[in-house]
Amino acid sequence: MLKLTPQQRRALREQAHNLNPVVMVGDAGLTDGVLKEISNSLDAHGLIKIRVFGDDRANRIDIYQTICSQLNAAPIQHIGKLLVVYRPKKEKPASPPADRKSKGMREVKIVQSDAGTARRQTKKVVIKGNERMTAGGKIKRAKIRQTSAKKKSLS
Repeated sequence: MLKLTPQQRRALREQAHNLNPVVMVGDAGLTDGVLKEISNSLDAHGLIKIRVFGDDRANRIDIYQTICSQLNAAPIQHIGKLLVVYRPKKEKPASPPADRKSKGMREVKIVQSDAGTARRQTKKVVIKGNERMTAGGKIKRAKIRQTSAKKKSLS
């Protein structure tokens, strides 16, 4: 189990105040699937809230301790049926951003088939950021957004 100082725990409680529960633990209890989902959520967010359904307080405390011990997480807060758990995010290797709205060039694969032949033709085309592909495989440039005459006169 991860250990935190009271100051760190208080700061994490403040951050968790606005969070919504990410994982729900149902009547089946803490299954392997639920533990895996909690682990994935901790990897993605670091600080999560978990809602546990059921009225047995002792059972909720056991679930809370099991989550923290098996997933190497720190218990932050337990209020009613809500559990707050923290584990530092895993460092991901740096990769180039896959932003589709970037202004650079991108490669697109076009698949065309003629009506007379059954064989499809594929070709790769590089298009600019202001261009788009139509359903027929044609390249069109983005149009400048039109503004009304009223807005033109105001500016």
